[in-house]
Amino acid sequence: MLFHPPKNPVELKVMHLNKTQQQRREDLMEATQGKAALKQLKKSMAKKAKQALKVKSKSKKKDKNKETSQQVFVLDFDGDIKASAVKHLREEISTLISTANKGDEVIIRLESGGGMVHSYGLAAAQLVRLKDAGLKLTVCVDKIAASGGYMMACVADKIIAAPFAVIGSIGVISQLPNFNKLLKKNDVDYEMFTAGDYKRTVTVFGENDDEDRAKYQQELEQTHDLFKHFVSTYRSELDLNKVANGEHWYGEDAVKLNLVDKLQTSDSYILQLMEDNEVYALHSRQKPTLAEKLGLSQAAEATITMAVDKLPDALARFDLNSRLNILK
Repeated sequence: MLFHPPKNPVELKVMHLNKTQQQRREDLMEATQGKAALKQLKKSMAKKAKQALKVKSKSKKKDKNKETSQQVFVLDFDGDIKASAVKHLREEISTLISTANKGDEVIIRLESGGGMVHSYGLAAAQLVRLKDAGLKLTVCVDKIAASGGYMMACVADKIIAAPFAVIGSIGVISQLPNFNKLLKKNDVDYEMFTAGDYKRTVTVFGENDDEDRAKYQQELEQTHDLFKHFVSTYRSELDLNKVANGEHWYGEDAVKLNLVDKLQTSDSYILQLMEDNEVYALHSRQKPTLAEKLGLSQAAEATITMAVDKLPDALARFDLNSRLNILK
């Protein structure tokens, strides 16, 4: 893949959802109603396909400039605090940009409660690439898109959320313990050396003063302002005074506040598109190692690796001992 070294190859799997859904429908029909009913279903579907093809060809003749049915691509982003899934998301997006046609739609099934600012900033920037390439972007949220998750979602042309999905939390939080009193109690000195007044503001082990806390709070406010500016750039209809206070809302209230555009599950939306469009799901993953294929744990893999590394030395010692025994 594009951004991964050969030692860690990534494989991309593509699933044609129309065919998958049709196969499941046929399997269920055969199991519940028998082969005769399945045969009848296939005949009726073949007729419908022919009629649809005729209508499409006629419409092409009438209007040559009219666009044919678009392709739809489905990507998944399940975010953790470090937005680790962006490693694969960027690969999938790079592949799409180089192959999809302008006007095709990309659906991101997004689930994230947010995390590190720089990580989710990168994830949101990846979605901006799709729009810059002329692709339609829809974000579907079934459970949660809060904080950094909403930073990603707001880039979309359309945000669709389930009725009880958690949306919003446009704010910044930072918290850390301070062990300075504990260290003093145990007669442990802590020293820190910096060059630059603000190389370090608040610290975990040192003593924090009001100036340190004020500077740290200023940095949080600055980050919040950047967050609000980013959201307003892509969703200008939002009243930031109402929604950019760190609060979150469920789907129905989020629609009223213009945080999302529509209430619908991702499954329902994708099935709706499948009636007139070809829909493909893309999923990339790192190729599993031999140990992973065999179902071994990381510890077992490390043990095997160590054993393999030591094998030449063991064989050499065995050979030496054999020679010594012969000499005896």
